[in-house]
Amino acid sequence: MKQPFDYEIIYSSRKTVAIQVSPDGRVVVRAPKRCSRSFIDAFVRQKESWIQKHLSRFEQQKAESQAQRQLSLSDRERAGYIAAARDIFSSKTAFYARIMGVSYKRIFIREQKTRWGSCSSNGNLNFNWRLIIAPEEVLDYVVVHELAHRREMNHSKAFYSIIESVLPDYRNARKWLRDNGQSLWTVI
Repeated sequence: MKQPFDYEIIYSSRKTVAIQVSPDGRVVVRAPKRCSRSFIDAFVRQKESWIQKHLSRFEQQKAESQAQRQLSLSDRERAGYIAAARDIFSSKTAFYARIMGVSYKRIFIREQKTRWGSCSSNGNLNFNWRLIIAPEEVLDYVVVHELAHRREMNHSKAFYSIIESVLPDYRNARKWLRDNGQSLWTVI
């Protein structure tokens, strides 16, 4: 009876039969020198579900890896998104800073896995460029959140009161970011 996969046999001075499934999909049977082919075939049939499970797992990992490579951006594409984000965040920050009566120094556009924005004590603002694919109200919330730190360098009640005075519905944007923020890493 033919197996649904090919396998290679390597004979050596070992005492037992062993099966290896490698990430590239190769199945190798290591057997003692005097082991018969019929015994090896029976052994492989007996272990078929185990082998299939490993082949499937490696196939899935390979597919995920290929999808991830397709999702990765070239330096040129990334630079384009960063330039677009710089324009968007510069205009939004200037707009909301006037409304809030605060100043800021420089704006930096970054790609950070763990932060959407930050405000340094000297007034520099950082924004994650991936936010530009989020809904508009989410961008507004992050900008106002960071500008609010120009008055309150904490996350106190007073801090959130500042945000609420500018964006009464800020909680929806904050919730969207918590619930969906990770998806911004898989879109582009």
